[in-house]
Amino acid sequence: MTDPLRRGRASLAFAFFAQGAAFALLVTRIPAIQDRYGISDALLPVFLAAVPVLAGVGSVTTEQLVKRVRPSRLLRWSQPVVLLALLAAGAGGQGQLAAVAVALGVFGLSVGMLDASMNMLGVSLQRSYGRSIMLSFHAAYSLGGIVGASLAWAGAHWQLALWVSYLPVVAVLLPATLVGSRWYVDGDAAEPVARGGAGGAVVFRLLLPLCLVMTFAYIGDSTVSNWSAKYLKDVLGSSEQLATVPYNVYMVTTLVGRSLGDFGVRRFGAAAVVRLGTLVAAGGFAVVAAAPGAWVGMLGFTLLGLGLCVLVPQTFAAAGRLFPGASDAAVARLNIFNYVGFLIGSPLVGAVGDAWSYRGAMLLPMVLVLVTLVYARSFATSPGRYGGGHERPRTADVGRGSNGL
Repeated sequence: MTDPLRRGRASLAFAFFAQGAAFALLVTRIPAIQDRYGISDALLPVFLAAVPVLAGVGSVTTEQLVKRVRPSRLLRWSQPVVLLALLAAGAGGQGQLAAVAVALGVFGLSVGMLDASMNMLGVSLQRSYGRSIMLSFHAAYSLGGIVGASLAWAGAHWQLALWVSYLPVVAVLLPATLVGSRWYVDGDAAEPVARGGAGGAVVFRLLLPLCLVMTFAYIGDSTVSNWSAKYLKDVLGSSEQLATVPYNVYMVTTLVGRSLGDFGVRRFGAAAVVRLGTLVAAGGFAVVAAAPGAWVGMLGFTLLGLGLCVLVPQTFAAAGRLFPGASDAAVARLNIFNYVGFLIGSPLVGAVGDAWSYRGAMLLPMVLVLVTLVYARSFATSPGRYGGGHERPRTADVGRGSNGL
């Protein structure tokens, strides 16, 4: 394996890590942001919904931009904007709603560009490697999320002002990501004009199954992040302290599953890993719905982390394989459904819980995740490619890194 590929993989993994930390620092301190700016309970959902909506706009914009600009450049400059927007969200004064609205708006738009460009580079780098490495990038994201959530807990525990919590993180990550961006690798030199459909086209009818899988995976993920604590406390009767544990357990098992997942893809194939992850995730929701007490519920959330963690990375990878001549455009469009699932998942589960029961509500994401089994063939790899017990020989030119742009 060549040095440019190794450096490109390490620098991109760090970008995923930084994004995981930044996102966790924002979402875990939403109550503090609400208090600092005096955002009412009625207005808060509007602010929260605006972020994924604008992220979707950012992803659509990225699809157009990569026709003219390499994804490495978009990632290089969108990541600092995300970090600075995070800092701005914590630096405003009491009652400055316009300031926090602008900060969150910039955060949402730049996150959409960042997520899309990161996964574009991940897909193209995996193609250059000739074997599955996509899960390792998302494992770095999970690790960043754990670190960010831990730092957020420390800031809340010590009652630090938001900007005091955010400033050291931004001061470390911003220059580090800029330095790391020097070694981003955009992909094979044989494919420089294939972006955005110039050397191919994305047929949405073929991409739709992967879009549905992405949506359902994020409905499952948002169910855990938004409802696990409430479910354990109100339905399973746990203490308030114990109710904070399931999401941490979920994040750790997500990290473990993604760290090991690439080995499973290389040995058994992507479709088999996706099927197994789907069944484990569905089993996790079933255990949560039927749990007689908090500790059994905790087991269910553990299974959810191990199952759901493989779906999103493999969905991006499958889009790249499905449209090798327009993988950037496919990834950008697919990335929109990340935010669709995030946007509708929590309200959907809450509405079913209020109208019926929260135990019953846990069956809804279970059924949706199981739909992935219907589309598992979309993840299959062709003979002689990674994931089928074979790996492509490492002879391809890795193309130009971002320094050569």
